[in-house]
Formats: sequence, C-alpha cells, structure tokens
Amino acid sequence: MSEGLAIYVHWPFCSRICPYCDFNVYKQKDEINLIPAILTDLSFWREWTGPRSVTSIHFGGGTPSLMSSEDIYSVISRIKSLWNLKLSCEITLEANPIDINKERWEAYAKSGVNRLSLGVQSFYDVALKNLGRDHNSVQAKRSIELAKNTFPSVSIDLIFGWKGQDELLLHNDITEAIKTGVDHISTYQLTIEEGTAFHKSEIRGNKKSVTADQSADFYDTIVEKLISAGFEHYEVSNFAKLSHQSQHNLTYWKGLDYVGVGPGAHGRVTLHNSRYSTISKMRPQDYMQNIELMGHGLETREKLSPQEWSSEYIIMGLRVDNGISIQKYEALSGQSLPKQKINNFVDNGFLLIEGDKLSTSRKGRNVLDHITREILI
Repeated sequence: MSEGLAIYVHWPFCSRICPYCDFNVYKQKDEINLIPAILTDLSFWREWTGPRSVTSIHFGGGTPSLMSSEDIYSVISRIKSLWNLKLSCEITLEANPIDINKERWEAYAKSGVNRLSLGVQSFYDVALKNLGRDHNSVQAKRSIELAKNTFPSVSIDLIFGWKGQDELLLHNDITEAIKTGVDHISTYQLTIEEGTAFHKSEIRGNKKSVTADQSADFYDTIVEKLISAGFEHYEVSNFAKLSHQSQHNLTYWKGLDYVGVGPGAHGRVTLHNSRYSTISKMRPQDYMQNIELMGHGLETREKLSPQEWSSEYIIMGLRVDNGISIQKYEALSGQSLPKQKINNFVDNGFLLIEGDKLSTSRKGRNVLDHITREILI
C-alpha cells in the first residue's frame, strides 16, 4: 500500500474568466449542482485505491471560494468516511480576494479548511485591471488580513512579466507581498496560452507580456528578495516560511499519488507497481452524466510506460530543492542517466550531485526546461 494519497477537487466555475487562464473553467451556473456527482466519484476512487492515509485535500479551480461552506464540509466529510485523514492533513481552498466574507471564511475553517490560497496576482491596480481581475489592491490586502486571522496558513499567488511591468513595479509587488506577513508566496511568469483572450489579442498585435530576457531578470529579482526576506525557495515558483511548504503540490513534484475529482481533474495513482494517469470528463454536464451512467467521472485511465513514468519523475522532481533519487529514476526507466550531459551541467553550475541526489542549482532553475529536455533526449 502506498504511504499516502492526496486528493484534488476541481470546481470549474468562475464569476469571470481571466484573459490569461487556460484552465478548465466555465461561467458560474447556479442551476448545476456538482456536489452529488463529486461525492459519488470519491466513492469510486476509494474502491480503486483501497485504504490510504490522506495527506492533503486541495480545492482548486476555477473559483472554489464560490462554493458554500456546506458543500466544502460535505466533500471533506465524505473523504473522511472513505479514507483515513492524517492529523497533519493539509486542506487548502483557493480563493479570490473579491470573495471577502468573514462569516463564510470562518465557516470554511470550521469545516476543516486550514490553508487559504489567495489569487492576488498584483498589488498594482492598473495591472489588476489589465489582467482582468475583479479586485483591487485594497481588497487584496483586506482579504489577506482576514485570511491570516482565520486560517493557520495563508498563501498568495503573484503574476510577473505582464506588459508595462518594470523593475520598480516588480519591487513594489514583492515588497507589498512580504509586508503582508503571509506564510507562502507562489510567483508565476505570465505565459500566453493558445486559446486564451490574451493569445487572441497578441495575434492582433497587442502584446500582453514582456520579453523572455526581462522575465528572466524579474525572476532573479524575485528569488533574491524573497530569500533575503526569510523565505525558503523550495520549488522553482514557490517560496515558503518554515513549515509552510505546500504539501499538496509537493505530492505532484515528488511523484507521489493523488486522485482528481471534478470536471477535468487529473490524477496519478500507483497500483501493483504500475502508475496510471487519469483525466475526468471536461464539461460539467458530461462529468455528471458519466457518473450517473458509469459510477465515475473518468474520460481516460492509462497505464504509463516506464519512459513516461521516469520522465515525469525527473521533470517534476528537479523543480524542488531536494531533487530526485538517481537510483529511483534508473529503476523506473530501466536505464542510466546520460552521464556526460549530467557532468557538463554539473561542471557549469546548473546541476548538483550529492550521493544519490540530483538537484538543480539556483542558476539551473532559470533554464530548467532546457536541462530536462537535454537529459531526456
């Protein structure tokens, strides 16, 4: 039996679709009740995984802060009835700052949520407007303060690399984030994904992001400032104070097991020495119908090949400061790492080797995509 299991719950609805978002999201429709389908899907997953100890639950989206506290409670209660919840189980809810509601947030906490992740994105009102966000900087700061008074752990997301951002504006965003006193900060470079409103705008010649060189410089600034402020840079895009790393996301990066429920949710589960990739039906109506007819919401369930499994392990594992086990990679793949390429990256200061551990240096994190491509060719 695997040591633990993480559970991801995807709530696909938003009051407004952000122009840079390429997630599986839909405008909020009150007439669609996903909760019964999600509860049934969880029961299916319990039959498939067998008894496990749940290490984390993550409500993502979409905008799960649009869910009622009763719905949150019903999902957590169902999970408790199906699996064993570790005492240290991290239960995260993603939220928008515009959804400030003291009574609702207190009810979330009473339901079991012990970590709130706020999509702040920036403290600069012009940027927030251009990014299609509903909140302003004042609301962002108020929501953070309320969250800190309600939940044991609070994280915020920031986006960098948007058009018009310079070093001063970046400095101000990072400074404001530090001043809030949050426990965890995730920083994401604005990427223009195909099919998004920003992508369509760029096709028309309206640039929405800065150059790659500027983004690389911004990233270096972010790392330096947050480390200087006492944050641990434990993953490429994530920074945490002591004991506040995202346990759920570490499940992904370390190649551990997680199930996904809700429309479009992904999962990775290891059974009988084989690893399976799962994807749920994308559209809410299709997801609900599949559960009604089949008892689960799955679109696909595929067994990963040794190459796929080992490639995921190295791509995800090199993102975290602890890196990967060389022996585990070789056991999964059935082959050795390319020693000459690895040694070249080590000699040039991009990778680090300590015993069985292979990890990425601070310098290497800037070009991690290139490193993993070269290793896996």
